[in-house]
Parts: sequence; structure tokens; C-alpha cells
Amino acid sequence: MKKNLSLVISLMILALFSCKPHNKEAGFTIPIEKYSLGNGLTVVLHEDHSDPIASVAIYYHVGSSRETEGKTGFAHLFEHMMFQKSENVSEDQFFKNIQGAGGNLNGSTNEDVTNYWEVVPKNALEMALWMESDRMGYLENTVTKTALANQQNVVQNEKRQSVDNAPYGFNEVLICKNLYPKGHPYSWTVIGEMQDLTNATTEDVKAFHKKFYSPNNAFLVISGDINKEDVKVLVEKYFGEIPGGEKIEKRGPVPASLSSTIRLFHEDNFAKAPLLTMIFPTVEQYSKDSYALDFLGSLLANSKKAPLYTVLVKDKKLTSRVSARNGSQEIAGAFTISVTANPGVNLTDVEKAIFEGLEKFDKDGFTEEDLTRIKAINETGFFRAFSSVQSKAFTLAEYTVFTGDPEFYKKDLANMQAVTMSDIKTVFRKYIKGKNFVETSFVPKGDTNLIVTGSVSANIVEEDVTKAAEVKAEAIAEDAITKTPARFDRSVMPPVGPDPKVTIPAPWTASLGNGMKIWGIVQNELPVIQYSIVINGGHMLDKIEKAGVANMVATMMNEGTKNKTPEQLEEAIGLLGASIRVSSGNEDLTISVNTLTRNFEKTLTLVEEILLEPRWDGEQFALAKSRIINTLKRNAANPNYLASSTLNKLMYGNNILAIDASGTEASVASITIDDLKEYYNKYFSPSIARFLVAGNVDQPKVEAALAGLNQKWQAKEVVIPDIKVPGPPAKSQIYFVDVPGAKQSVISIGAPSISRTNPDYYPATVANYKLGGNFNGVFNLILREEKGFTYGARSGFYGAKNYGAFTASSMVRTNSTLESVTIFKTEMEKYRKNVPQDRKS
Repeated sequence: MKKNLSLVISLMILALFSCKPHNKEAGFTIPIEKYSLGNGLTVVLHEDHSDPIASVAIYYHVGSSRETEGKTGFAHLFEHMMFQKSENVSEDQFFKNIQGAGGNLNGSTNEDVTNYWEVVPKNALEMALWMESDRMGYLENTVTKTALANQQNVVQNEKRQSVDNAPYGFNEVLICKNLYPKGHPYSWTVIGEMQDLTNATTEDVKAFHKKFYSPNNAFLVISGDINKEDVKVLVEKYFGEIPGGEKIEKRGPVPASLSSTIRLFHEDNFAKAPLLTMIFPTVEQYSKDSYALDFLGSLLANSKKAPLYTVLVKDKKLTSRVSARNGSQEIAGAFTISVTANPGVNLTDVEKAIFEGLEKFDKDGFTEEDLTRIKAINETGFFRAFSSVQSKAFTLAEYTVFTGDPEFYKKDLANMQAVTMSDIKTVFRKYIKGKNFVETSFVPKGDTNLIVTGSVSANIVEEDVTKAAEVKAEAIAEDAITKTPARFDRSVMPPVGPDPKVTIPAPWTASLGNGMKIWGIVQNELPVIQYSIVINGGHMLDKIEKAGVANMVATMMNEGTKNKTPEQLEEAIGLLGASIRVSSGNEDLTISVNTLTRNFEKTLTLVEEILLEPRWDGEQFALAKSRIINTLKRNAANPNYLASSTLNKLMYGNNILAIDASGTEASVASITIDDLKEYYNKYFSPSIARFLVAGNVDQPKVEAALAGLNQKWQAKEVVIPDIKVPGPPAKSQIYFVDVPGAKQSVISIGAPSISRTNPDYYPATVANYKLGGNFNGVFNLILREEKGFTYGARSGFYGAKNYGAFTASSMVRTNSTLESVTIFKTEMEKYRKNVPQDRKS
């Protein structure tokens, strides 16, 4: 039952819609209660009886900005330590206990906070509170040199994976060091410096926990199917006796300022295209200017009529995408303009084009309709932040940490909707126009001719993989843990009660006269609706020599209709506060829609246009081809992409599945608009389509809204071919792909396997769970927790309708490659011979 309940919980979380507001007009409210314990712990409770689950989120007001130079990365390192063990929760039991009860858990660290969370069946809530309280008040005595050394190695591998071994991975490092003055709390990255991680001691870790992990610096939010009075008793029992710590000084804004513009460049081992990033210092979050700056980012770049998009993409064709966004945090903010240029483009030209776009914005401005469109989009996004018990817990926790008021969401929405045209023009001139900035040019190795004129080398010192940093863990006997006195026996894990009854909303089904099937679920808890039209086929219908046609068809269907230019279509969608995206995968092509309830019919009218009257715009077709080809070129230098694409070729051979759904550079270059029209005319039919809808809308309203599509979209016969997949190889083989300069080895293991329609698929997935399907799987426990070779190792079955594969993978420290491959091989052989009996049932 617990395994089934876990799957149900996952569906509930992903299905959204689990709070009890009504609609904007009636007043959006979330019933909450906030109080504090005697030790200073702030508690926020929210009852939501939609589903028999509860979310626990505990936020500690400490992130990397509370560190000091020479001891960077501590907040994130300590997050890892919190999952090891505590006085009464033994090693690696945090994951095992929660997942064993059918729940999920994790944690994260940023510059300002560290959080830990669980989503559990309501009968496991007490267990979650027991564990969270134990690592808050009863962890320091369990911090050992061996445990610390292991997590130091894990975090170093995480840094290699996300920074050293990734295209443009060092960009954030450069920005932090140069946007903020030396010693500023944001002048280093969250993950920290490799040497600082190596130098960390158990004394450092204990001191960090003692100072920052006290109740008076923590915020506990419990959201879900709870009884507040019962939960208050549990919170007092488990957290009430933990003593408060020293008072943590509340900090005011510490904005950055630049006396001159700084231009830096770096030759990137993994970049295939140049990247220009321009960063302006701005203001802290929730300040009046921060809201206007958020709007400014959207107006500058995030639409087809935006000035930066117009100049860089449409007019000068220097890139296929440009972004602009404001990032305001607790004590400072930054406004970032980022352009990944087309291969071979000189970034000096990109910089000039950015200035031209900014001048265009200053001169031409924007319209009231533009502002209305962004406000509508923001409104939809605001409601989505309250779409599940977990997202509500996170959102309420962040408001409480940073404003002291979990009900600040009311003011936050009001502040967003109060932004005026004048506010936006003011912040543009105050923070962007003519102001100093930090600029980074990342270019492929050897292409320094592409950097912005006047840039100087960033002089990044990269790790020598032959001397990769490693913290040696001495095999020494650890002293017995001295337990902290408690009011009750904390070593006894609270029992998990009977599994709660799960009541899944009954789906309704119907069919249109043209053959399209409909499935729906009514959820009246938020004024939003999510729906999709899924058309079978996708990449499976591509010809090998024209691989990528289905993906290109989907891309082009986003680019206008017969009666609407790309700009007009984008504008129409935005004014409804909706999102409509067409995408294609291996098995199907999907039109996905998110909308406010009041705009359901209006979005469906636009979907009809998109589906039945594609524009096939020549200019957008050329841009799309360029964008896809450039992405494929960039992927060619990404170790992860190389590993997965090589594995697919080896597994599937001369088969469409051996090729990425985006195609190859050669196949995409050969695609014409006529190829797209042929695919569309041949394979688009309601006879192989289904309409899926969930939200604040009932069956009669859906069927009435689909009447037009039923009449206009005529069925045709479409045959989806069976794909013949090769069987597993006769014997195991190892292949090598050389990536010069790589700081890690990507290990990908796989073989063709069963489809998701095979009756053995679910049993196989369960059988894999202990091997590599979760944090406590054999692969992860050995390669990460025991050896410290990797940030993570997983395995699993991937099943499509007519084919499938079993894969295992990890990114490991380069000098541990052979041993890691051997461990994979050995453990799979052992597991195959002796699958645990409790996993066979």
C-alpha cells in the first residue's frame, strides 16, 4: 500500500490545485495561523483537506551570505551534513524513513536561506517532525571527521558537475566576484571555493550549526490535511525543549555599486558558441523599484516585439535568443542581460546591438497594453505559487522569513499590480541607462578574437584533474555518541499510523464526433485550468534523413497563425495571462495550455487557430532552424549530452530512436517548409488525438467549448508504425568518448528493455528501487556516500508505449572512473543474482 500511496502522492503534487481559495474577484485568501514557541521558533500552520498529505518546510535564515571569506560553501556543505544522521536518527535513515512511508524529501541552499522539506501521507507527519527536530537540536554530537570528509568529497563533485565541467559554468563565479566588492556577502557563490571546502573541519561545522541552526533562526511551515490543534501539540513536544541560540542580527540592504564598467573574458573548454552577460547592480527584493525592474526585464527582451529581441534576433540575426531579468534578493539585486550568440559571432557586435536595443526602448517606450499583458501573466503565475500543499508551504515560508508576515502574499500581488508605466521608465533610467556594469565574454577555447573589445582575462584557475581535490577519510573508530538529555525517549521513532484513505477525483470521459477522446478532472480550488491536446506520433514519424521535422513543426506552430503574426499571437496569449506552447517528443506532439478560468474559452479559440491555421512564416522558419542547429552545436561539447546521445546510438542502431528528437545538424539543415507541411497534412488528425483537462471547469462547459474544434478538425486515417528495437547486446561492451579538458567522467550504461505497457514494467521499476531508484539505492550509497566519487548515481527503467530501456548513470571524479565502472558492473551482477525478495512482490 505504501508504494501505491507514494505514486498517488506524486500525482497529487503534480496535478496542482490543492488549496481552498475561490477566485480573484471573491478575494484570494489562505487560512493560516502563525505563532511562536518559547524558544523563538516561528510556526505557520495551514489546513488543506483536499488530499490526505501534509508538507513540512523548515527554513533556516542562513545561506552563503552568512559565510566569511576563507570559509565559503559552508551553508551548502552543512545542508549535506544534515542528511547524514543525528543522535536518534541513524545514518542514511532520513531518506529511508520518509520514502518508506510513501513520502518525499530534500533540501536546498541559496544566498539567504537553507530549507528542508518533506511531503508525506498525513499518517507520517509526526515522524517527519521527529526527524526535523532531531537534526535541529541533536546533531552536533554526531558530526565526525569521516562523515564530514565524505560530504566534502560529494560537494566537490557537485561543484565539478555544475561549474567546472559545464559550459559557461564559471560565469556566476566571475559575476559574484566582480559585481560585489571584496567581502560583500554575495561576492562568492553558494557552492563556494574548492580549497575552502577542503579545509573545513568538524569544529567549523559544529560552530556553524550552533550559531545558525537554533529555533530562533528557524521558520516551520506545515501545510496540508492536518488538525491545527493536534499539530501544535506535536510541534511543542518535538521542538519546544530545544534551547534558543544567540540572536542573529537582521541585516538591512547592502546594495552593490560600480565606479566603472568591468569587462572580462574567459576561454571555455565546453562552449561552442560565445556568451555575453551584462549585469547591472539594482535593489533588494520587495522594494518598490524591484517590482518595476521585474517588469522592465519582460519589456526589454521577453517578447517578439521587445527591443532587444527585435534588434539582436530579427534585425541583426546575431542570436536566436536574448534574455533580460531582474534578480532581487534579501540585501541586494542585479539586473542581467544575457545573449548566447550564434557560433562565430563577435561579442563586440552583440554589445553594440544591446546598446541599440536599450536606446530603442528609451526612445520608443512601450504601451499600456504591454503593461496589461505582463500583469495578466504575473497574476496567473501568482496563483500557481499556491497550487499544491508543498508550493504553499514554500511560499508562505519565504514570505515569513523575509517579511515576517506569511500573509504578505496579499501585499505582494497588490504591489505587482500597482506598477505603472512611469515606475518602469524611472527604474530604467535609474539603474540601466548609462550606468556602469560588469560584462563577461565566454568564448570557445582559442576564439579570443570573439571577445568584446577592451575585455581583460578573468584568469580563472581551473582544477588539474590529475591532482583532483580529495579529502581523505581516515578509517578510525568513532567514539560512542554522547546523547543530549531530553524530556522523553527520542530514540523511539513515532509509529506511522494506518494508511489514510485516498480519494482521487473521479475523471470524466467523452468523445467528440471527429474521434478525439476527452479526459477531465474537476478541481474547483483555484481559478485556473490546465489542458492539453496530445497527438500521437511525434519523432516516431520522422524519416531518419529528415530527423527533427516533428520538432520543427511544433516550433513553427508557436510562431503565428494564418491571421496573426508571431507578435500578434504572442500578444493575444499574454493579454489573457495564459501560456500556450506546442512541443514534440519521441511519441507525440502536444499543445499545452495554462489559463485563468475566466479565459478558458478565449484560449481555446486561440488553440483552434494555432492547430488548424499554422502560419509557416518564412522568417521564423529560418530563425528556428538557426536556433536548433546552434543548440545542437552547443550540445556537442556537453559531456552529459555526448554520453546520452552516444548511448542511444549504440542501443538503437539504425533507428529513428538513435537520433535526438531535435534531429542532427545535417538533418535540420535539410528540412524545408514543404517537409513541415507534408508532416502536418499527413499526421495531424483527431483520430489519434486526446484532450486532457484539469481545473475549475466541468464537463458540459468543456464539451461546449470544443464544439467548434469538433466541427472544423476533420479526421483522417493515420497509422503509427511499429518501431523495431534491437535486443540487448550479446555481451557487455565499453566505449570511450574523449572530451578534452573534462573535469569529470560521465558514465552511461544501458540496454533496450521493456515498454511501459509490458505487465512486467511496474514490477521491474519496483525491483530497481533498491538498486538505483532512490537516494538509498546501492549505486548511490556506494559511489556517493561511501566513496565520495560523485554527486549522485541512479538507475531506472524508461518505458515508452512500444519500447523501453534500462539505464544507469553517474558523473564521477576523473581519477575514480575505472573503480566506478567496476562498482556498477559488480553491483548489477550481484543484484541480478539476488534481487531482494521484498522487491519482487
